[in-house]
Amino acid sequence: MIRVLIVDDEAPARAKLRLWAAARPDIEVAGEASDGFDAARAIAELEPNVVFLDVQMPGLSGLEVAAQLEADSSPLIVFVTAYDAHAVAAFDLGAVDYILKPYDEERFERALERIRLRLRGAPGGSASVRVARAQSGASERLLVPDSAGLKLIDSAAIQSLESDGNYVHVHTANKDYLVRRTLQDILLQLGEERFVRIHKSSAVNLGDIDALAPLFKGDYEIRLRSGKCLRLSRRYAAGLFARTGG
Repeated sequence: MIRVLIVDDEAPARAKLRLWAAARPDIEVAGEASDGFDAARAIAELEPNVVFLDVQMPGLSGLEVAAQLEADSSPLIVFVTAYDAHAVAAFDLGAVDYILKPYDEERFERALERIRLRLRGAPGGSASVRVARAQSGASERLLVPDSAGLKLIDSAAIQSLESDGNYVHVHTANKDYLVRRTLQDILLQLGEERFVRIHKSSAVNLGDIDALAPLFKGDYEIRLRSGKCLRLSRRYAAGLFARTGG
């Protein structure tokens, strides 16, 4: 069975996709979501194989939802979009399927055929995530778990990132968050403009670096504006100096 999540802020659109999906014997509708936050929660909790994801939603768009996913473990994403032909061509170049609104059942079935073929080969939505990030650019916001569910924090508010197995500690001035993702994937999402890796397991916001002091054997100590001190590995020192002009 192919577990499908349907995400659209319009109830009639969700109902249409649900009706068509339920009529296929190999499709199970795992759930629905009406906005980006609900979609992110549902993807994490329901673990669908495929997400039909509306691109244009208030608050958190479909592209932002896809950009926040771990590329190597995300579900296959089918974008539901009213974008023009130029944008659709960009999706095609990324080998990502889409349904262009207004859609019909014949187009839905063609999308399902592509889904079935891809799931028999190399399942996963890494191409979808890459295309979403390319379309939206470096993320200015990061989706993190909070006591109330999920929240978006500004990337500028992140002081440092520290990997811990399959998780990343996201450190801000006021609070720390624990995200189930890899450091490398978060850095790819946030882009190279703001963050720089200082160790294989940590990265810092360039704007939060206050001072550098040499230690030994090529290592340095980084002091952040908050007063927190981190170690800069000699392996990553040249990359940091190239970025800061030091």
